[in-house]
Parts: sequence; C-alpha cells; structure tokens
Amino acid sequence: MTTVFIISAPSGSGKSTLVNLVRSGDSRLLFSVSYTTRKPRGHEQPGESYNYISREDFEQRIRRNEFLEYAEVFGNYYGTSRNALQQAKAEARDLVLDIDVQGARQLKRSIPDAVTIFILAPSRDILEQRLRTRSEDSEDVIERRLHDAAIEIRNWREYDYVVVNHHVNESAETLASIIRAERVRRSRMEEQIRPILASFDQKPPMLF
Repeated sequence: MTTVFIISAPSGSGKSTLVNLVRSGDSRLLFSVSYTTRKPRGHEQPGESYNYISREDFEQRIRRNEFLEYAEVFGNYYGTSRNALQQAKAEARDLVLDIDVQGARQLKRSIPDAVTIFILAPSRDILEQRLRTRSEDSEDVIERRLHDAAIEIRNWREYDYVVVNHHVNESAETLASIIRAERVRRSRMEEQIRPILASFDQKPPMLF
C-alpha cells in the first residue's frame, strides 16, 4: 500500500535538506518533483528541484487534468503530477510531496489518508538568518518570504505532525520516525494481516 506524505514549510525552514537526508536512507520513498513555470534560482537543477516548463505547457497540462493539485503563486504556477502517484503505486513505494499549504489543503481533500507534516524553523530570527545565509534572494524577496511565513505558520493545526527544525540530524531522524510509524498504522497493515488471519482459519484449533 502506498502512503502519501505531504510535507510543507515556510521557505528557509530546511525542508529540502531534511527530505533529502531521509530519502538517502530509505529506498522505499519516491520523491515527486513538482512542475513550475518560474525560472531556476541559485544552484537549482531541472528535474531535481523542479521540472521547469512554460506557462503554455502548464496550462495545457491543467486542461488534460494531469495534476493532482496546482496553484498560482506570485504569478507562477506550481503543480504535482498525477504520474508520480501512479509510479509510486506501481513500484509499491511511498510518495513524498513537497508542497505549500494551499496545495496540501487541496490534496488532503482528494487523498484523505495522506499524512501531513509541517516543518518550522525555531524562530523568525533563525528563519531570516537561514534565508540570508543561502544568498539566493534579494532583500525584497526575503521580506516577502518572511511575510508569507507569518501567514503559513498559522495553518499548523491542519497538519498531522509538526517538526521544529532545531538541529538538522535530529529533525531528520524525527521525520524518518514519523514515516516508519505511519507504515505500521493499523489501517495500512490490513493487506499483510489478512493472509495471517487466513492461515489460522485453515486449521481447527487444537484441543487440550
């Protein structure tokens, strides 16, 4: 059974680093690379950070119903391909989605069993420091991201889990533990439990 993990965080919270660390130690995770119409930033590589496509191409995909969810943010489209979920199911792997609050809300409506995880920096000052340290954004963009973060974090109650990213390695282990625990949740174990129960039904109980 494929479990969908939706991971959201304000920009600069360390989400990508944590997801990459967890993925590196878990071959059962498939990461969905989102599509976007914005241009690459900094060291971003096509097919790794995002699949970069034109606005016309994106809108054609919308019309063909190719996205599980999509949104327009600051004039650019972002979306999650349906093919990612189909691939995860075909490979019997779990799917990790890195999407914003708006997209998470859409997906939770269409995939109610999805597990939602929100990642936070310990404080506004630390978030600002991380945004400035990566040296990817202008001053205006940094201020906009901090403004957006103040709005996004107010949605934390909508998520199943919250991870406060004090230390990268500890937070990555917390994230990995959430994934491991969700895999053995009762509702996800039914396919494995059914044949075990059937094996007991095949023989009558022994009498003492």
